[in-house]
Amino acid sequence: MPYRPERVREFIKEQVSEIIQHQLKDPRIGFASVTDVEVSADLRYAKVFISVLGDAQAKTDTMAGLQSAQGYVRSELGRRLQMRFTPDISFRLDESIEHGTRIVTLIRKVTKGSDDDRPPLPDRGSPQKKP
Repeated sequence: MPYRPERVREFIKEQVSEIIQHQLKDPRIGFASVTDVEVSADLRYAKVFISVLGDAQAKTDTMAGLQSAQGYVRSELGRRLQMRFTPDISFRLDESIEHGTRIVTLIRKVTKGSDDDRPPLPDRGSPQKKP
């Protein structure tokens, strides 16, 4: 990725995160964090990926609150971003953290079950005796 879109992406990520945490007062918005931002090549569109802590209802409420605050977030970002055009922002729910946690849990279950069937490993500090 060229350098300028990368800088804009990082700046948007930092600023949107700060706006969500400190300036949005919507009670529907729970504990949300910006995990990633994708910007288009012409820098006119930005997808902001949000991770929400909580159950499915908390995620739905937070995303609804963010969608209603989308215009405010864009205008606030426009004040901070020194560009000719402020990117149109869309919020997307990022479930990659939950997905990764689920995969790790499944891997642990599989490896725990297979460890019970294996004989114990020999101590690496002492030489092995051959039968």
